[in-house]
Amino acid sequence: MDRRMLFVYNPKAGKAQIKSNLIDIIDIFVKAGYEVTAYPTQGPGDAVRAVRERGKGYDIVVCSGGDGTLDEVVTGMMKSEEKLPIGYVPAGSTNDFANSLGIPRSMIKAADVVVNGQSFACDIGAFNDDTFIYVAAFGIFTDVSYETRQDIKNMLGHTAYLLEGVKRLSSIKSYRMKISYEDVCLENEYIYGMITNSNSVGGFKGITGKNVELNDGLFEVTLVKKPANLLEMNKIITALVDKRVHSDAFRSFKTSRITIESDQDVAWTLDGEFGGNHRKAMIENKNGALEIRVPE
Repeated sequence: MDRRMLFVYNPKAGKAQIKSNLIDIIDIFVKAGYEVTAYPTQGPGDAVRAVRERGKGYDIVVCSGGDGTLDEVVTGMMKSEEKLPIGYVPAGSTNDFANSLGIPRSMIKAADVVVNGQSFACDIGAFNDDTFIYVAAFGIFTDVSYETRQDIKNMLGHTAYLLEGVKRLSSIKSYRMKISYEDVCLENEYIYGMITNSNSVGGFKGITGKNVELNDGLFEVTLVKKPANLLEMNKIITALVDKRVHSDAFRSFKTSRITIESDQDVAWTLDGEFGGNHRKAMIENKNGALEIRVPE
C-alpha cells in the first residue's frame, strides 16, 4: 500500500446507514490499495477541522454523510494549502449534489466510484469568507433543513422537509434588497433567493433550470419577489413545486459573481446548513476549484 486516504464520515447522517456499510466500504478502499484512516465526526464543524488539520502524506479525502458533511469537507479543503481530490459516499436525506454528479445512492456502489471513477473539476462557491458547494439561499423554507431534527429526517426522509416547510407559510418575511451582477442592478422586495450549482435543491429536481453545468463557472440564480396577496403567494408556491419558475414573480439568470445587500440582517443557508446572518453577501464562482470523484 503506497496511497493514503482520510475517510471522514457522519455516523448520524440519513438513517445512520453507514453503520451497516462501514466495513464493506473500507474493504473496497483497502482492496484498491489505500491505507485508510477513518474519522467519525463528533459534531457541527468537526469535518472542517479534520480536513484542515490532517497530516501530510494523504492522497485523497473521502467523506460519507449528507450534503452538509460534504460542505464541511469542501470548506476544509478550500481553506487548506494542498487541494486533494474528494470522494463522496452519500448517506443523507436528500443528497442533492450527489444526484447532480450522478453518484449512485447505493453506498457500496458510491465507494466503488471513489476508487474506479474519474476526477471531475467542479465549481465551488465563495460566500464572503465562507464556502458552499451547491446552494446559497435566503428566505422562505431555507431554515427547514437546519432546523429539522436529525431523528425526524431519518424517519421521514424528504417528506420531513415538506412537512416542516408548510409551517413557515404563515410567517413569510420579505427583504428589501439591492442585487448587483455584471452590469445589472435590481432593487426590490424578495421573499426567496437561491444561488445554485446543482440540478436539484431540497430534493426538487429541475428547479434550478435547464442546461445546468457544474463546471462552467456560472451560477444559476432564482429570485422570488414579494407577492401582493395570498392568491399570488399560492401561485408562487405552486410554481415552485411544479418547477415553473418563469412567472412575473420570478427572475432567473446565470452569473459568475453576484452581490446581495439589505438594510437588515438576512439569514442564509449554505448547502442546507445555517450560514449566518448577513447584510451583505458577496458570492463568487470558483471555476473548477476542486476535483471530485464521479462515475466514468
